[in-house]
Amino acid sequence: MHVQEWLDSVPAVAVYAVVALVIGLESLGIPLPGEIVLVSAALLSSQHSGINPIVLGACATAGAVIGDSIGYAIGRKGGRPLLAWLGRKFPRHFSEGHVATAERSFEKWGMWAVFFGRFIALLRIFAGPLAGVLHMPYWKFLTANLLGGICWAGGTTAVVYYVGIVAEDWLKRFSYVGLAAAVLFGLASMLIVQRRAKKARITEKETEPVGAGD
Repeated sequence: MHVQEWLDSVPAVAVYAVVALVIGLESLGIPLPGEIVLVSAALLSSQHSGINPIVLGACATAGAVIGDSIGYAIGRKGGRPLLAWLGRKFPRHFSEGHVATAERSFEKWGMWAVFFGRFIALLRIFAGPLAGVLHMPYWKFLTANLLGGICWAGGTTAVVYYVGIVAEDWLKRFSYVGLAAAVLFGLASMLIVQRRAKKARITEKETEPVGAGD
């Protein structure tokens, strides 16, 4: 079967559900590739007449907001023991250093940490649970969470969708290359975000006073 025919056979409802579920679970605090899934789905929508990019963006936003809100409730109830448990289960993402970095960001920036955290892989996972642990007022969290979710999910979907439309003729002629390009684009975007987050953490550690941890 031709790749384009196979892509056209994917039910739109399944795409919406997968995007909302993966982004929701990631926002809840489970390390999943939400950004890759969203980018790939947005590219698919530009080539799949049955997938509406507006509905896709709405599903992504709903998953982000609902997942973050559930994570907030869990963090508020579980407190710091929850972070310790997550650190044992997911040491790569919830190490003491990562938690400390995210906590400093929240204490310094407040609502802005929730808003801009939607665009940063590390804070996107931490935002909900950590805001609950730190007892941020829910109305502040919800406002920043909603605005961040709309800008991130809606903006990413729109940009990637229109990039796909512009490249539509090329993708039709080289469908296998186009499919590979979609995957590589998603992976590259995730790696770039992770690298920037890592550099930010290293820079922050280097600028800390020598006796700060004593």
